[in-house]
Amino acid sequence: MHESSNVTSLVLEPLDSKPLTTALAGQFIVLRLRPGPNESALLRSYSLSGAPSEDRYRISVKREPHGAAGAYIDTQVQAGDILDVSAPRGSFTLWQNERPVVLVSAGIGATPVVAMLHALAAEQTRREIWWIHGARNSSEHSFAAEVRELLTTLPASRSHICYSAPKPTDRPTVDFDRVGRMGVQMFEEMGVPPDADFYICGPAAFMSGLVDGLAGWGVAHDRLHTENFGSGPSMTPGIAALPQWPPHPPGGSCGGRPACILYAQQSLRPLGFRLPQPARTGRGVRCAGTLVVRGVCHNCETGLISGSVIYQPDPVEPPAAGNLLICCSQPQGDIALDL
Repeated sequence: MHESSNVTSLVLEPLDSKPLTTALAGQFIVLRLRPGPNESALLRSYSLSGAPSEDRYRISVKREPHGAAGAYIDTQVQAGDILDVSAPRGSFTLWQNERPVVLVSAGIGATPVVAMLHALAAEQTRREIWWIHGARNSSEHSFAAEVRELLTTLPASRSHICYSAPKPTDRPTVDFDRVGRMGVQMFEEMGVPPDADFYICGPAAFMSGLVDGLAGWGVAHDRLHTENFGSGPSMTPGIAALPQWPPHPPGGSCGGRPACILYAQQSLRPLGFRLPQPARTGRGVRCAGTLVVRGVCHNCETGLISGSVIYQPDPVEPPAAGNLLICCSQPQGDIALDL
């Protein structure tokens, strides 16, 4: 199904008819796509864009000019095809409280917040809901009718749509409310409450200025929930032609103990923020190193000298023999890592 001129939705159902893991609104899944028998598989993560369900998942994919996965989904995937799909992942999810909710997105960044809107409508929340979205024009405005219908079921909801380049046929106050891009001044003018929970998703350029502006306006850091869409700088751990050696204990000591031994009882993920390359976790084609998004990109793959770990959640692809993934590991007793 086409949501707009450049966004296609897929509805995914289990092959064995068993219940799916019900996602939290805002989470994503990872697809392993196989464009051709002699081509490498593509791993791509996509936010769920439909109502939480144990019967089906919906994803909505933007076709980028040179995007291999988006083109494959748009032109080759057919009803009845079998795709490899992970369980839902991610921490960009709704907080359960009574504060107002502000759902802010640009372009294809609408997908996780549409899922949140579905969840809020399903529970018939009495919370104050703000839907604020930016698109180029009506031809690229995904979910427009769907969102309007959902908002009519929520008595305390408001909507504001920004078009950066409206078409001559686009109708002010009907298709959109404002020409231009959103900024903090717009939030002030509309009367958006700064003590709300803000859920913001979109391209990096959109995110950075808006989030900083909202923080400067007085929105508390712990009420700014964000999800970046778009790729970051290229990262190719393990590919560069560097000398290879097996994991080994380093020289020196720390308090009389080998410097590499960790006395850990919980997830190793916080360690990722103290490595020479902080926050090396991510989600494949989305760079989201500040989020708990695990087991996809292998940027945090690290040598395991001794000890053992379990994974929660399981990685989409296991690490190489003798290695572990910091982002989703839980140590089983003391372990030693080659950092």
